[in-house]
Amino acid sequence: MSDVPGALPHWDLTVVYPDVDSDAFRAAYADMAARIDNLEALFDRHDIGRQPATAVGKDLVGSFETVVQQLNELLERSRTMYAYLFGHIATDSRDERAQAKWSEYQQLRVKLVLIERRFVAWIGALDVDGLIERSSLAQAHAFALRVAQQAAAHLLPSEQEALVADLDLVAGKAWAKLHGAFTSQLTVPVEIEGEVRQLPMSAVRNLASSPEREVRRRAYEAELATWERAEVPLAAAMNGIKGQVDLVARRRGWASVLDEALFAGRIDRATLDAMMEAAWDSFPDFQRYLRAKARLLDLPVLGWYDLFAPVGTDQRQWRFVEASSFVIEQFGSYSARLADLAERAFSERWIDAEPRDGKRDGAFCMWIQGDASRVLANYRPVYGGVSTLAHELGHAYHNLNLSRRTMLQRDTPMTMAETASIFCETIVRHAALAEATPEQQLTILEAALQGACQVVVDISSRFLFEQRTFEQRRARELSARELCALMEQAQRETYGDGLDQDVLHRYMWAVKPHYYSTSRSFYNYPYMFGLLFGLGLYARYQETPEAFRAEYDDLLASTGMAAPAELAARFGIELSTPDFWRSSLDIVRADIDRFETLANELSR
Repeated sequence: MSDVPGALPHWDLTVVYPDVDSDAFRAAYADMAARIDNLEALFDRHDIGRQPATAVGKDLVGSFETVVQQLNELLERSRTMYAYLFGHIATDSRDERAQAKWSEYQQLRVKLVLIERRFVAWIGALDVDGLIERSSLAQAHAFALRVAQQAAAHLLPSEQEALVADLDLVAGKAWAKLHGAFTSQLTVPVEIEGEVRQLPMSAVRNLASSPEREVRRRAYEAELATWERAEVPLAAAMNGIKGQVDLVARRRGWASVLDEALFAGRIDRATLDAMMEAAWDSFPDFQRYLRAKARLLDLPVLGWYDLFAPVGTDQRQWRFVEASSFVIEQFGSYSARLADLAERAFSERWIDAEPRDGKRDGAFCMWIQGDASRVLANYRPVYGGVSTLAHELGHAYHNLNLSRRTMLQRDTPMTMAETASIFCETIVRHAALAEATPEQQLTILEAALQGACQVVVDISSRFLFEQRTFEQRRARELSARELCALMEQAQRETYGDGLDQDVLHRYMWAVKPHYYSTSRSFYNYPYMFGLLFGLGLYARYQETPEAFRAEYDDLLASTGMAAPAELAARFGIELSTPDFWRSSLDIVRADIDRFETLANELSR
């Protein structure tokens, strides 16, 4: 494979449907619509969610098993439809055909959401323990049923839930769509080699890794100036979404949006507090890393635009074909099954790697059908690009293990969603370090610490920002200036003297799409949970490799079937005290120590 920019791979969605205008797609869409109507009719026939629940007898068990089977099938078809359409608009927001189909799908999805909520309300009124005793299918879905029973206590009456779902389509989701489409089409005028060029926002943000500080500075200033010009609609979107989410959460009886998010993450406040306490304790160590990086760059202190600057004299260029071979090889050091997954992903075009106009920034992995996923990346030929591929393919491996479960059994909380990705990223990093020169080790450690700093320190700043935004939004709308001030204050508190306090990123609230969702508030702290849990699991793997391998795939296959605390206990991990989280951060501290040592040796 050539690594000319235009030759970086685009993913293949035609294995699902040939085209959004194809007969196959139209037939699948019509079939899904009919299945939704049929399931709604089935609910009506069995009075599901509309009449008081009856005793758990043969008839009720039969109704339950019929409903669950059909609901699982429908959710799977809907998820494939979602991934197919989102795959089109995530890589080309100007694709009007896909955008139109996406809008139609969203309206159809509202009907399915209402069916799901009606199902949850029904389960909440049942004798769940009695049902589990009488039905093997209920027993197989026991965790999902108990979660539904708890969720039912926070549902509004059915008519109000229907109104919330309908309004979400024209309110919150519309604001989110605006953010996604608007930001993916932003172009930034930036001077490069004496010439002002109009570049996609994703390409300009990639300039943050340029070895030339002047390029990084100009890109940063041009980026912020562009966000400032775009701030009015983005602030409106933020206010609309946060206002809606807070209002609905309160109407549903949640004490706060964070409490609702913790329930969705399947953890309690004690676990969150323990993790955050350990994180705050680690900030001086991350600030030590940032100061060491500043010395390597011969700077008194890092500015925001220096966070992703490369360090070291040996900057290996990782062509995409080299990166793919290396990832496959190192995955093979863990297991043939993991290596086979990576081989399929590269050979079957699961990956969209080329940055381009209209494509979303960042990276993600989504399940699409069967045991297959799709990975979006904006590949850069540096070690960080390799690490991102390994990370996202870890998600694909998680999806592979979940593929033997039903959709209700696959409902993995965000807290557990990073488990395999961090593990796979760590496999590749350790392998890269083992064969690297001291100069290359510095570069690899920098990439790892850069990522850890983002997930622990920057995520903490984003958590603070979101928490304070919700608190203040309850009283009134916030201006773009106020959102910028909240973001900068959160960055000052977390980065401390590791960064120039006058050169921060006040528009990070505009950058991150996670803020613009009505269904995933506080999308940030689960990444920290995932990093530290994944590192803790990797430490267990190093201690007892064979025993770990025997249990790990089943853990990944069970992330929707048990709470994180129960799954962690399988490996002797206690989540509700700071000790485990500190032990995981000790692994990061060791990398910081090694980074400092190498930096001192190489700068003599």
